[in-house]
Amino acid sequence: MLKAGVLGAGHLGKIHLRLLRESPRYDLVGFYDPDSIQGKKVSEEFGIPYFDNMNALIAAVDVVDIVTPTLSHFDCAKKAIEAGRHVFIEKPVTHTFEEAALLMELLRKTGLKGQVGHVERFNPAFQAVRGLIGTPMFIEAHRLAEFNPRGTDVPVVLDLMIHDIDIILSVVDSEVRDIQASGVSVISSSPDIANARIAFENGCVANLTASRISLKNMRKSRFFQRDAYISVDFLDRKVEVVRMKDAPATPGEFDMILQNAEGEQKQIYFENPEIKANNPILDELEQFADAIEKDLEPAVPLGAGARALDVALKIIEAFGRGNSL
Repeated sequence: MLKAGVLGAGHLGKIHLRLLRESPRYDLVGFYDPDSIQGKKVSEEFGIPYFDNMNALIAAVDVVDIVTPTLSHFDCAKKAIEAGRHVFIEKPVTHTFEEAALLMELLRKTGLKGQVGHVERFNPAFQAVRGLIGTPMFIEAHRLAEFNPRGTDVPVVLDLMIHDIDIILSVVDSEVRDIQASGVSVISSSPDIANARIAFENGCVANLTASRISLKNMRKSRFFQRDAYISVDFLDRKVEVVRMKDAPATPGEFDMILQNAEGEQKQIYFENPEIKANNPILDELEQFADAIEKDLEPAVPLGAGARALDVALKIIEAFGRGNSL
């Protein structure tokens, strides 16, 4: 078992504490939070040791799980890596791309493992269709949330849209060519609703919308590729897969046949991939244990987190200008 310690005891930090305590892959040593009152309260609630010194906790573990505000990610991770500890860092990986690059270099020099908490990679609906997404050429993503004061200190791009940015970058094997975006502040001092258009070198275009002032919650992405349409509902954990193949010479009575302008006939059929229920946060934490113990590449290495952050920051830069590249 890997000895683990958590930095941060907020809403998400408490979820990590509970899951690490339950996981057979980790021995949860304790946690640190700069707010001693909150720390002692959480310690009593969960029955988990509270450390009032971050360095002491880092020294006592093998893995440091960083679930602190983004501004402190770099300092926390740097201390942990320099102490010889593996690091799991919640998204966004750091406040700036330069900070992420420095952490990547530290990991390279030390040979330690680092993973970023882009949890939607482990969503069972996405997992069910990931192998079916080949070369998408148009992607549409909507991530809408009802207003919640928590998280409004950062633009909605870093709060919500970054999930979809990471998913898109993980399936599009091409460099970003152009970014156009717009954002509007409605309640917060930073944008609450945003739209971005990302164009890739291979011709793929992704259109993303994120809002934290919606009347309903939605987390849905649609992938269009040659002979296939794939829809992923990250919220309700459902998928739709519509595929096409050459129509048979003699179609069946119930076959759905389309004919294009050139006279080519295609048969439409539906696939129903099995969606295996899971806890995505637990899965990402336990996959990180695998990466450490078996010396594997983490599912979401710091490089992937840095790339998602880079695109997110360029979207924010593009607000009001039309493009950022």
